[in-house]
Amino acid sequence: MLNAARKLLSLMSLLALAAMGAIPAVAHAEGRPNIVLVLVDDLDAGDLQKFPNIWNLLARQGTGFDRFFVPNSWCCPSRASIMRCQYVHSHGVFTNTAPEGGFTKYYTSGLERSNIATWMKSAGYRTGLMGKYLNHYPGGTTSATHVPPGWDEWDVPVRRLYEEYGYTLNENGMLRDYGFAPQDYLTDVLSAKAGAFVSQPSRDPFFLYLAPVAPHNPANYAPRHQAAFAGVVAPRTPSFNQPDVSAEPLWLRSLPPLDATKIRRIDRHYRDRLRAMLGVDDMVGALVESLRASGKLDETYIFFASDNGFHLGQHRLPQGKTTPFDEAIKVPLLVRGPGVQAGRVVGDMAASIDLAPTFAQLAGAALPDFAEGRSLLPLLRGETPPSWRQNVLLEFYRPTSPDSARQTPVPAYQGMRTAQHTFVRYSTGEYQIYDLVRDPYQLRNLAAETPLPVIAEFNRQLDALVSCSGATCRSADSVRPPLLPFKPLIVLSPWGT
Repeated sequence: MLNAARKLLSLMSLLALAAMGAIPAVAHAEGRPNIVLVLVDDLDAGDLQKFPNIWNLLARQGTGFDRFFVPNSWCCPSRASIMRCQYVHSHGVFTNTAPEGGFTKYYTSGLERSNIATWMKSAGYRTGLMGKYLNHYPGGTTSATHVPPGWDEWDVPVRRLYEEYGYTLNENGMLRDYGFAPQDYLTDVLSAKAGAFVSQPSRDPFFLYLAPVAPHNPANYAPRHQAAFAGVVAPRTPSFNQPDVSAEPLWLRSLPPLDATKIRRIDRHYRDRLRAMLGVDDMVGALVESLRASGKLDETYIFFASDNGFHLGQHRLPQGKTTPFDEAIKVPLLVRGPGVQAGRVVGDMAASIDLAPTFAQLAGAALPDFAEGRSLLPLLRGETPPSWRQNVLLEFYRPTSPDSARQTPVPAYQGMRTAQHTFVRYSTGEYQIYDLVRDPYQLRNLAAETPLPVIAEFNRQLDALVSCSGATCRSADSVRPPLLPFKPLIVLSPWGT
């Protein structure tokens, strides 16, 4: 009885919002849409046309975001921001590993008690998480059978996650070992489970968080994709093997140019990543077909995004993330669903902390006061509200674990990504400032040429973001940044543009 009353109140709230134009109309048995988030691992905002299902079923049938960013370009802090709708300084999961990060920090901080799962569950949604949860789950804090609150369906690897073979799944509190046969490929197993989940005849709307690990290292792919992308090489953008780093911070100046052996290795890795993404592409195709066959496609929103980007030779980095460059912080976001215009591209600033508010508004779910993002539904309707987001806060914290620290040469930093600028201040006292209109590949660090009053204004705005909490973040991120009066930069690259 209590559950039914809660659903009725939630539905009445949603109908009231719809009457005010706060959400798009949807045709659903209970007036609420289904929601699927497909979150891949380490995919930059590159060319999605290589993946036919993702391109034709999501990009061409939905709306893409051209300026979508993550506030931290490392897996666990980024995923915690998505689930909690908070910047990293607010949720406190600073790195991938304990004690300052990873699943252990998320769990011991009590963050599982209130996140997107519990919010959607409280709104009457049937919930499921399939795939990667948080780094080093279940860790030493909980048992391998631990299922966090809020999830009705839980299918998460607890061993050999990135290998995609020979892993163990926690399936709703029961452990199941998978082998090395072609049908055991993790992406395919998750795809089949997702198809069964969305095809259930329940009248309750569902929220599915589908998290394949591709194309994360080692980028294992299904045998059927072994011959794909033969001879393809990593994009030779002007920032590839950047020739001049003399104006950059010390960590970047210390990187040697890439030699021929490293470049060949980059190209091989790029091909493996593309092949691994073909498994995700098959997953997207199967998901859409399952929704279509069950009669639910027209009442389902599908969101496709990544937890962070990835370097493949840009700025002399043979691989990796954690930097404030666009290769690491800019990721794809595609949205398909009721009322979403097909083939449209949104140019407004958006961030991964905006996903949970979007899901909550669609579901009629209540967000806690600590939520720091904003709903993307106005942008999906073709509207840009007053005082919309002008910048995204960037935060990176160095891990204390020596093994984890060796994974990245980047010092701790705080920064801002705006529509026109990247501004970064490092714990070393160094700065990076890029005019993205004139220098879209971030090749000319303008820190030494920028007037001190302009740097002071950037710092003032950054300080407001770093200290923000809850609703104050939506005020701090709506302030327009100062402009940089510089002449155009002419880029000469041996790789072409």
